[in-house]
Amino acid sequence: MSNEAATATTPAEAAPAPAPEELPHGLGASLPPSDARAKTEGTFPYAADLWAEGLLWAAVLRSPHPHARIVSIDTSHAREMPGVHAVITHEDVPGTPRYGRGTADRPVFASEVVRHHGEPIAAVAADHPDTARMAAAAITVEYEVLDPVTDPERAFEAEPLHPDGNLIRHIPLRHGDPDAIGEVVVEGLYRIGRQDPAPIGAEAGLAVPRPDGGVELYLASTDPHTDRNTAAACYGLTPDQVKVVVTGVPGATADREDQGFQLPLGLLALRTGCPVKLAATREESFLGHVHRHPTLLRYRHHADAEGRLVKVEAQILLDAGAYADTSSDALAAAVSFACGPYVVPNAFIEGWAVRTNNPPSGHVRGEGAMQVCAAYEAQMDKLAKKLGEDPAELRLRNVLATGDVLPIGQTVTCPAPVAELLQAVRDFPLPEPQDAAEEDWLLPGGPEGAGEADAVRRGVGYGVGMVHMLGAEGSDEVSTATVKVHDGVATVLCAAVESGQGFTTLARQIVQETLGIDEVHVAPVDTDQPPAGAGCRSRHTWVSGGAVERAAKMVRTQLLQPLAHQFGMSAELLQITDGKITSYDGVLSTTVTEALADKELWATAQCRPHPTEPLNDAGQGDAFVGLAFCAIRAVVDVDVELGSVRVVELAVAQDVGRVLNPAQLAARIEAGVTQGVGIALTENLRTPRGLVRHPDLTGYALPTALDVPDIRIVKLVEERDVVAPFGAKSVSAVPVVTSPAAIASAVRAATGRPVNRLPIRPQAAVVTAQ
Repeated sequence: MSNEAATATTPAEAAPAPAPEELPHGLGASLPPSDARAKTEGTFPYAADLWAEGLLWAAVLRSPHPHARIVSIDTSHAREMPGVHAVITHEDVPGTPRYGRGTADRPVFASEVVRHHGEPIAAVAADHPDTARMAAAAITVEYEVLDPVTDPERAFEAEPLHPDGNLIRHIPLRHGDPDAIGEVVVEGLYRIGRQDPAPIGAEAGLAVPRPDGGVELYLASTDPHTDRNTAAACYGLTPDQVKVVVTGVPGATADREDQGFQLPLGLLALRTGCPVKLAATREESFLGHVHRHPTLLRYRHHADAEGRLVKVEAQILLDAGAYADTSSDALAAAVSFACGPYVVPNAFIEGWAVRTNNPPSGHVRGEGAMQVCAAYEAQMDKLAKKLGEDPAELRLRNVLATGDVLPIGQTVTCPAPVAELLQAVRDFPLPEPQDAAEEDWLLPGGPEGAGEADAVRRGVGYGVGMVHMLGAEGSDEVSTATVKVHDGVATVLCAAVESGQGFTTLARQIVQETLGIDEVHVAPVDTDQPPAGAGCRSRHTWVSGGAVERAAKMVRTQLLQPLAHQFGMSAELLQITDGKITSYDGVLSTTVTEALADKELWATAQCRPHPTEPLNDAGQGDAFVGLAFCAIRAVVDVDVELGSVRVVELAVAQDVGRVLNPAQLAARIEAGVTQGVGIALTENLRTPRGLVRHPDLTGYALPTALDVPDIRIVKLVEERDVVAPFGAKSVSAVPVVTSPAAIASAVRAATGRPVNRLPIRPQAAVVTAQ
């Protein structure tokens, strides 16, 4: 399908950019996103808006059981229905029948065994979406229902649920003296629930067959080259026969597009010879994509009489659901950060990720790190209470700094201003008490919550978190970018997908800063461009931004060298400022526009961070490229009779390396903190006996605007990481990791209850009268 055949525009074409003279310029300025106007006006083109001539509609039949043996599949009734063009099952997959982000263990269509509720069984293409859904419902599947394994602790002894077994990975971390014992010991058992990424728009896509026997996929993909390679292997095609074109991504805090939605599209398009579109319902979205790993954590902290940590022992069990996906990566993060941003001379951590018949788990922002942060911060609260210490002071006594060693044996070489962050939130003025008796909407339960002002207690708690940036354990992080300049206009070509993290805005700022050009466009993304990798863990800010910077500097050299040669000087003696080129001595002074007259310049560059290594058999190794830190102080009001919690304020101090776009950075921190509020208080995808209950946005309680507290960004530490382009660090993930722990800490302070589960259930915050 040619680009002209699509009736929806690409995101870059969605709305005209503001006039250059209206825009701030370069790094450090709050340049507005180019798609902001289209999104606010409702004209932004999402995948669900795509159309093509001769379009067919797809529907997928999903298993109603979490565990069952498939006895037979009868598609005859569906095939005979008027308007149905194709029905496909596992027998119609010409290439590799399995796929997966980390491990290829997930079938495109279940063939012999169903391993989770909602697993795809078959797919239909018809001339109307209702016909497609009715045809899918007409497929008869005979199941032998099996007893599901839904408790991850049972998975160790249960019969294998998968040919690869139930254990996905085990990491035994050994650091220091196993016989070390502290004078004070605290223990705890913690549970983290299953959160759904709840993308703004449900999954949708369009597949169009090509005359050469290939196919084009129009998707809201955040990792188009991986998706292309997976699709090609599944379809029995070469990668050059499959093209992925990225349509408008409505935001992503996880793997935005599950490949289980993508793969049937191309198969149906190849089978029918027609364009095929799939627009998932919200229920299908809940059943199909991955969720955050539910986690069981057992901890024992040893400390001396002054509260300095001596040893941490922990057991961490991640429920991966039916398939491995990225569970190995999540476990590595959980085990590596199990002690938090604290100096721990002796650590002994056991981590496991296991398969169950629960819905699949995978990459969700802060995976692994969020779960352990909630647990180790609860332990720090317990330790402070047992010692009679102030919780903030106890933490300050133990925090990491640059040069300290992590329990995995890796030295912290990046800036680690953890003490400065914690001091900033501790010293920030507390909010004034509010008269909830006069304003009942300020009660924890709201105006309809039936609460009483006399039952409200205020609590103050702390959370200190850390995340890693980019991939880990030997991942080859590389990105390629091209910068072209023609007629005074610059164009950036890079396959880094804009998923709400602000890459397209950053790319424009980099080129403005480097070349002094006002008008910069970022081209739409497809797999004809070189790969840039997945959009997660701030890798596009670092790796793709670094590639753009290098390409822009190469173009800068091409621009300046002829001028420098003309005046008999080195190009390094010329500078570009405010659109003007000047020499150090003032002899040369011209504008960038004049220097670019009748010239067409371009350059392509790559950025590849320094390599990392896998954790060894003792959980040791230089596994991470860089780290980012955050401290949050939470203030909550708790109705101790009803267990209702209202978050009053979250004070945030964050280690950002360098502020590249102040407005964008603040928005990302606020969004991350808000996501953490949902994790702490409301979001829990319930799956009794493996069945997803209420797979919709009515039954799954996301925080609303009324749930968002005052968010005070009290300090941004700009201590540049010398190995990172621009010195910038990860921004979005670490407040997600930290805020749930801070909120739980504040509820503990208000109630005196242990609060050992997220989200916090009302009964955990009720104080029984003595």
